[in-house]
Amino acid sequence: MNLTTIIGLLAGLLTTLSFLPQIRKIYLTHRTRDLSLSCYLILAAGLLLWITYGILMRQVAIILPNSIIFILCMYIILMKRKYG
Repeated sequence: MNLTTIIGLLAGLLTTLSFLPQIRKIYLTHRTRDLSLSCYLILAAGLLLWITYGILMRQVAIILPNSIIFILCMYIILMKRKYG
């Protein structure tokens, strides 16, 4: 694994971890009123494009974090739909 891949994976890790406080807060409080559904829908679409790009480029540092963030984003979307 080269330095470029390691930097990409670390960037992906930090980006992924940034979603955890929001996920935790939603899980504990069931409050999503102040979250923008359209923001998360646009983000999910962008993540799908990044995942597709990563697959086409065969870049695990793009595929892995964006796939995890997509799952977290979908959780937020589902909770927003459920709790309003």
